[in-house]
Amino acid sequence: MKKRIFLYIIFTTLVSGVISSCTKLDEEVFSEVLPNKFNPTEKDLPSILAPTYASLRTVMCGWQGYFDLQEEAADCIITPVRPNGWDDAGTYRRMHQHTWSTQEYQPFNTWQNAYSSITKCNMVLSQIEDGSLKLGAVKDAAVAELRAVRAFAYYLLLDNHGNVPIVINFKDVSLPKQNTRTEVYAFVVKELNEVMPVLSEDETNTYGRMNKWSAKALLAKIYLNSQVYIGTPEFEKCIKESDDIINSNKYQLANNYSDVFTYTNQTSKEIIFAIPYDEIYGRGNQIHLKTLDPLSQGVYQMTAQPWGGNCAVPQFIDTYDIDDSRMKDSWIQGPQINPSTGQIAITYTKFVPGMGGTDGIVAAGNQGFRIGKYVIKPNATGDMDNDFPFLRYGDVLMMKAEALLRTNKPDDAAQIVTEIRKRAFRANPSKAIVTGADLVKGSTYQYGLQAPDGKVADVNGGADIVFGRFLDELGWEFAAEAHRRQDLIRFGVFQTKKWFNHAPHPQAQTRTLFPIPQGELAKNPNLKQNSGY
Repeated sequence: MKKRIFLYIIFTTLVSGVISSCTKLDEEVFSEVLPNKFNPTEKDLPSILAPTYASLRTVMCGWQGYFDLQEEAADCIITPVRPNGWDDAGTYRRMHQHTWSTQEYQPFNTWQNAYSSITKCNMVLSQIEDGSLKLGAVKDAAVAELRAVRAFAYYLLLDNHGNVPIVINFKDVSLPKQNTRTEVYAFVVKELNEVMPVLSEDETNTYGRMNKWSAKALLAKIYLNSQVYIGTPEFEKCIKESDDIINSNKYQLANNYSDVFTYTNQTSKEIIFAIPYDEIYGRGNQIHLKTLDPLSQGVYQMTAQPWGGNCAVPQFIDTYDIDDSRMKDSWIQGPQINPSTGQIAITYTKFVPGMGGTDGIVAAGNQGFRIGKYVIKPNATGDMDNDFPFLRYGDVLMMKAEALLRTNKPDDAAQIVTEIRKRAFRANPSKAIVTGADLVKGSTYQYGLQAPDGKVADVNGGADIVFGRFLDELGWEFAAEAHRRQDLIRFGVFQTKKWFNHAPHPQAQTRTLFPIPQGELAKNPNLKQNSGY
C-alpha cells in the first residue's frame, strides 16, 4: 500500500495537540504537543496541511460529488434506471437533461465540499496569523501552500457556480457578501500568482500537494477558460504557463496510458496534481462500485458487491477509432470472465435504450460500456487505491495545443496532438498523425436524440462545431476524468446540441452555471440566485 502523503487523519493530530495515550504506566506519557514545544521543520508541513487536503477526497469522488457533476451533465456518461434501482427520484435524468433544481444534490455537494476545504484553509491560516500555531522557518511555505489549496477550491466554485462569496477571514462570523464571477476569477488568479514564487519546485516530495507546477497547470486551465468566465480570452497566458511546465522537464507522458490511472499511479511521472485515495487510510474513490454491475464482483474477485449504475453514452463510444487503445483502456466492454470458474459472468454491450423514468424504460444490467479507466486491482474492496489525477502532463500539452489552435497556429497544435496520440496507436502508428487541417474540422460525434431502439433520430451531427475535431481529441484522451462538462461549454456544445435523451434547455445559456443552492439562499439574504433559476 502506498500511504505516502501525510497519512491524513493520523498526522492531523499534531495540529490539534492530541496524539495518543500510552497504556504502559511506568513510561512517561506523551499525550500532547504543547505549542511552545512544537518547532516544525519542512518535514512537518504535511501534518500541518493535512486537514485541507483530506477534505478534497470528498469534493472529488464523494457521493454525487464533483466527478458526477461534471460527467452526468455532459455527453459521455449516463446513469440510467436499472433493474436494481437508480431512478433516485429522477436526479440522474435531471442532470442529463439539464433540468436540475436549486435543491439538486450534485451542485449542492460541490458547493458544500468546496467551502468546507476553504474553511479548513482559513482556519489554519488564522492559527498561523494569530501566533497560536508558530511555524518559524516554514511559515511562508505553509501560508503559500494553504492559499494555493484555497484557490483550487475557489476555482471549482468559479467554474461551477460563478457568483460566490469570497471568504478569507476565519474569525469573521458575519454573513458574507456575494462576489461576481469576474471578481472570483481575479481573486483566484491573483492568489496563485502571488504564492507561485514561494511554492515548492520539488515535484517528488510534494505529491498530492499544491506545488509550483500544479499551480501553473491550474492557472493554465483558468486562462484557457477565461473567455467563458469573464468574456476575455487569455490564450497567450495559457501557453506561457504550459511552457513553463514543459520546459521544467519535471513531468512526462507515461509510456502506457493505463499507468496514469492504475492502483499504483502515485509513481506516475505524468501526474502533476492528484487527489490521493487509499482503500484503508484515504477512502472514498468508489467509481468501480458505481459503474459495475453486481455480476462483475466475481470477475475482479472483489470483496464488495458493485451497485451497477453509470455507463457510456453509445454515441460517444461510436466516435472512437477502432485502433485507438484508449477505447479499451477507458471502457469495460464485451464478455467478462470469472477467473475462478472460467465462465462468462456478464457481457457488457454498447446499447442502452434510454434514461428511463416515466416512459417505463429500464436498462438491463449488462447494457452500456462501464468505466474501466481506473484499473481495478484483484480482490478490490469497496474503496479503490487509485489516486484521482486532476492535473496531468497530457492535460498541459492539450491545453497548449488548444490555445495554439485558437490563436491561428493549427499546425503547431497538430504536432502536440500527434505526440499525445502516439501511445494510443501503437498497433497502427500512421493513425497517430494529425494535421492542422484535421483539427479545424468539425466533430465526428453524431449528435441527436436516441430512440429506445438505439437509432439516433433528429440528427444534428457535429460537423458545425468550430474545432470540433479537437473536442473529439479531448474526449478520447480525458474520458471519465471530470473534464467533459467544462470542455463542452468552451466549445459551445453544452448549450446547443442534443445527445442521447438530452435536448438543449429552453434557457440553455444559463445552464453553463449551476444554481446557488436553495439552502444557502435561505441562510444568507446577501446571496442572489444565478440567472435562469
